[in-house]
Amino acid sequence: MEFDSAYYPYPSKRNALFANKGMVATSQPLAAQAGLEMIKKGGNAIDAAIATAACLTVVEPTTNGIGSDAFALVWTKGELHGLNGSGSAPKSISIEALQKAGYSEMPLYGVVPITVPGAPGAWAELSERFGRLPFSELLKPAIEYARNGYPITPSLGTTWQKAYNNYKKNLNGEEFANWFQTFAPEGRAPRIGEVWKSEDMAATMELIAESKADAFYRGVLAEKIDAFLKQYGGYLTKEDLAAYKPEWVQPIKVNYRGYDVWELPPNGQGIVALMALNILKGFEFTSKDSPDTYHKQIEAIKLAFADGKKYITDPAKMNMSVEALLSEAYADERRKLIGQQALLPEPGTPPKGGTVYLSTADGEGNMVSFIQSNYLGFGSGIVIPGTGIGLQNRGNNFTLDPTHENCLEPGKKTYHTIIPGFMTKGNQPVGPFGVMGAFMQPQGHVQVVMNTIDFQLNPQAALDAPRWQWRDGKSVWLEHSFPEHIAEALGRMGHQVQVSPASGFGRGQIIWRTPDGVLVGGTEPRTDGTVSIW
Repeated sequence: MEFDSAYYPYPSKRNALFANKGMVATSQPLAAQAGLEMIKKGGNAIDAAIATAACLTVVEPTTNGIGSDAFALVWTKGELHGLNGSGSAPKSISIEALQKAGYSEMPLYGVVPITVPGAPGAWAELSERFGRLPFSELLKPAIEYARNGYPITPSLGTTWQKAYNNYKKNLNGEEFANWFQTFAPEGRAPRIGEVWKSEDMAATMELIAESKADAFYRGVLAEKIDAFLKQYGGYLTKEDLAAYKPEWVQPIKVNYRGYDVWELPPNGQGIVALMALNILKGFEFTSKDSPDTYHKQIEAIKLAFADGKKYITDPAKMNMSVEALLSEAYADERRKLIGQQALLPEPGTPPKGGTVYLSTADGEGNMVSFIQSNYLGFGSGIVIPGTGIGLQNRGNNFTLDPTHENCLEPGKKTYHTIIPGFMTKGNQPVGPFGVMGAFMQPQGHVQVVMNTIDFQLNPQAALDAPRWQWRDGKSVWLEHSFPEHIAEALGRMGHQVQVSPASGFGRGQIIWRTPDGVLVGGTEPRTDGTVSIW
């Protein structure tokens, strides 16, 4: 990977960082340090990723938790491996059951949209296959911060306050009382600089650490989850938890200007980024700050989302093959639809969301791209009493339309928004990258990849650059620092442009490895992002 170090189209808040023994990039400094600590103890990048991910459930609970899903791309010993740590819908749920209960669509909060959480199982699976340190060692930082507390950072405090305001307004049933007891123990959100802790979460992490996550799926934690959800009419049971196992999958790719860009296959939406890049590689881009460049990027992502929202679901239920969607012939066909004016395809309506992403690398050549999320902030609003386990609400992405590809079915995995990315060239690793934020994620991936390959920006500059986000129809959000003359030009091309706050544009991390083994990292300026190096 080569960078034009003199090319900074926008003021960079910080420089890219360089190291050669270890690097962890994520959205919270304490979690990044926890991961790097494992490498210094003799662990590898996989150990670092697990420790960072577990720690993030404690130090950034606004976006992920013990009850999250997780996905990973792992480069080790010259090969890229994919892990799908998403869970399925409960065996007892169905469209008919929800309609009988009075639902016309999947609810956002409560016991109904809860699917099997995959994160604890994913941590244990990664450790078992590729880790070096004992699994119990990897969760020690998370346990320590949960038990002894940590001060709330500015971005975290702001997000926590917004979530509290939303939940206070919308979560009124007694089943939500434990969320408020856990995450608003003083009757309010923790303030910036204030210390927050959770003894319940610490005890739960100890059980997960000691049992290699078995307690969560087949032990005392599974029993507690089962009992509480039964009490409030939920569908997830201890039998659903016991049947769960993360799935090793073959990553998918497209070649973009000599680089292989990798994503995980459906049920994740990484294929959306690949379809867009497949369309875009048929154009030549000579300038980043060109209305035509942004126009083509936006049009390509719209076409990719139109297909993604139609076809992506549990791979066992998909009626369209990955190979067909990523074929050169299909990309050529879609590319022909892009003209000088904004298209109006037939996509879904991408909402905002919350996720954590991390990249790790060690001096031996191991690299990990890892992403973990509840979905839409704190998730379902359900916290299991005495455990600190906040459960995700991924089932909200299902539809109750039985004719749709992603319709709700017992034991089915839903369309999933969280996606880790990875890049290689000539069978050598370039490195992990990701941009979190629900349906912003494939859009962020496209922008980061093009910033890197087409415009030769180093990792930090690639993340600093102002972002756009297609919303629906012809609606496009532009970050507040976006060049005004380009915004005006896009408006003349038929895009319905709106300048919006930075919080809706995702949060990314990048670690690249140079041919001589030097690690180059960048972190997100839109949050408390950190790159810890050795």
